[in-house]
Amino acid sequence: MKNYFFVAVFSVLISGLIIVACNSVNPSVEPEPVGSLSLAFDNVVGSQNLALNTGTYQNAAGESFSVSKFNYFVSNIRLKKEDGTEYTLPQSSSYFMVDAEKPDSQTMTLASIPAGNYTGITFLVGVDSARSMADISLRTGVLDPALNDGMYWDWNSGYIFVKLEGKSASAPATQNNTFFYHIGGFGGGGTKKINNLRTVTVPFNGNLVKVDPSVKPQLRLKTDILKLFNGPTTLSIAQNPSVMFDTFSTNIADNYASMFSYEQIQANL
Repeated sequence: MKNYFFVAVFSVLISGLIIVACNSVNPSVEPEPVGSLSLAFDNVVGSQNLALNTGTYQNAAGESFSVSKFNYFVSNIRLKKEDGTEYTLPQSSSYFMVDAEKPDSQTMTLASIPAGNYTGITFLVGVDSARSMADISLRTGVLDPALNDGMYWDWNSGYIFVKLEGKSASAPATQNNTFFYHIGGFGGGGTKKINNLRTVTVPFNGNLVKVDPSVKPQLRLKTDILKLFNGPTTLSIAQNPSVMFDTFSTNIADNYASMFSYEQIQANL
């Protein structure tokens, strides 16, 4: 009987040690808390809000103009943390097109962001080469050439990253006083070509976006069309009333890289 007793006790002890060992090898891991961030783009022209077709503005060349269309792609978003590291959004959920005619397109939700404090944002203006050349089955939503409001060149097999159209007395009468800038080109496709992708980093000027599971903050950025005209290269409508896939387009790309700036953070929507 004593032998049976000791065997039973020994078995219980061994079982307990095995359970403890298993728990120590595979401890339960709590999932990292995540939250959402609303990102909004406010389209302006200098100190004025953009008013399609009705607003009249003046560029650095002294030319008056109005805007009838303004679209642009934002992609490959990264958020800078307070400790200096970065969180990169999954690429598959990091393509957006802002359309000045569609207010809903100007605000987007960035989901499943690790909780924490963030001090800046980096993104690409345009659509990167990998996605531009991907199978059409992977290019859905705003990347679907059939559904993205003419933001794709069939003849050039590429996306238009920034599209600005409008009217100006400085534009040629032969164009009915209209001007247009359709800027794209990802720099590849087998041979080296024009690359108008631009990376933009916007710091929050010492402010913090606090991402938490219990709140949804909103980050608002300004997109200033005047910067497209008044950037490193002064863009004159009279001299360049229409620009698409040519060498001068890189100057406009350098200009639109400076269009974006921090506006404000709303703590919770």
